[in-house]
Amino acid sequence: MPRLNALALALLIPLLPAAGLATAQTPAAMPAATPPALDAATANNVATVDGPSGLLRLQVLLDRARFSPGQIDGQPGSNQQRALRGYQAAHGLPVTGEPDAATWQALNADQTAVVADYTLTAEDLAGPFVQIPKDIAKQAGLKSLGYTSLAEALGERFHVYPQTLQQLNPGVDFAQAKAGTVIKVTNIGGLPPLPKAAKVVVDKSDSTLSLLDAQGKVLAQFPVTSGSQHDPLPLGEWKILGAYRDPTFHYNPKLFWDAKKGDKKATIAAGPNNPVGRVWIDLSKEHYGLHGTAEPRSVGKSQSHGCVRLTNWDVLIVADAVDTSVPVLFQE
Repeated sequence: MPRLNALALALLIPLLPAAGLATAQTPAAMPAATPPALDAATANNVATVDGPSGLLRLQVLLDRARFSPGQIDGQPGSNQQRALRGYQAAHGLPVTGEPDAATWQALNADQTAVVADYTLTAEDLAGPFVQIPKDIAKQAGLKSLGYTSLAEALGERFHVYPQTLQQLNPGVDFAQAKAGTVIKVTNIGGLPPLPKAAKVVVDKSDSTLSLLDAQGKVLAQFPVTSGSQHDPLPLGEWKILGAYRDPTFHYNPKLFWDAKKGDKKATIAAGPNNPVGRVWIDLSKEHYGLHGTAEPRSVGKSQSHGCVRLTNWDVLIVADAVDTSVPVLFQE
């Protein structure tokens, strides 16, 4: 039986989320106005390096190379820079954090189309989709913290910001979509699983988590949110006690410095919009773990309650690449 987390307060089997958790919040709704279209043909052109379509290509290629830019959105930002620096260092390129010519040449060795067709299925449309209230007590009344919309579900499956997905499909109303509708999606699939990692390194200063092989080579890198002034990242080396998919979460307001007055203990059901998302990787440092999030856009750009937060899709990759033999190093 895994160690119970004190912040989780007697979590149910199988586990148990933990200390570094923010309370779940309703994902941002898609804007009412249709955003400008992204040109899929331009994104698929290996010669393209400029504009939003070029950045979309860049981010998909980084994701496919296992240097995750977080949520793909075709916009420059800190997670893209982190991914570029990691990719450049791992491939012996000048570390600039910019998509220079040498980096494009290396990335474009993967000539897979970065935007592909996908046909919506009846299963996609069936959901079930849920509206998630901000109030934690009301969240506790839900049977599942599932996706709130088709656009959110597809965004998570294809690692893409729902608004960017809409930009790729300006004529599609995802709220009214039918089975058989063909849409454009970011092509992040078809990759072999990563080999088992020999070590996990979380770098506080760079807000990244890296998977290393036995020779110290970086197999993959992901952006993370790691701690805060109130709940700093505990530097040092820790053990993995277990990885648990689709965990429930027990909320105890006495254990959260920013709990709202009047909050009561509550059990939050499993689901991608659960406070710890799709996976909880339990560590030997009590109250700490690696986990997913209901808010992928916040990863690398906000603070946590001490734990290491990744996008749901990235933490699933990490969970598949580690076991209890793999040490986890938290460093400055």
